[in-house]
Amino acid sequence: MRTGIFVGSFDPFTIGHDSIVRRALPLFDRLVIGVVGDNVQKPSLRPAEERMEKIRQLYAAEPAIEVKPYYGLAVDFARAEGARFIVKGVRSAKDFEYEREQADINRQITNGEVETLLLYAEPHLSSVSSTMIRELQHFGLDVSQFLP
Repeated sequence: MRTGIFVGSFDPFTIGHDSIVRRALPLFDRLVIGVVGDNVQKPSLRPAEERMEKIRQLYAAEPAIEVKPYYGLAVDFARAEGARFIVKGVRSAKDFEYEREQADINRQITNGEVETLLLYAEPHLSSVSSTMIRELQHFGLDVSQFLP
């Protein structure tokens, strides 16, 4: 069984994230969406269970998708799930460089057991980010167009 993981804080889960999931799904028999349970860089995250429940509802009719919390390194989560692939979305050159470095390190620390698959954002979604959505929400704007 070919298993991939798609990990992130998903606070909130955006139409950009949904695009990556839907485009990655045909590549795998099983796709596990790993929701960060602890993130020292983002201490104000909504509770993981709240974020996971929204994603579970979105993919309730898709048996190949599982939603689980994860703690620690993505490669450790991948190993625990029997996944050989980490799926990541890339919106810009800045994202690409960050993800390239992460992929290189992950490949080194797993001796090549875990590979990273980068999917480029669809052009009309390249400016959509969870950070942007949280900022718009803070100022009282309706962000429903950015949420699946």
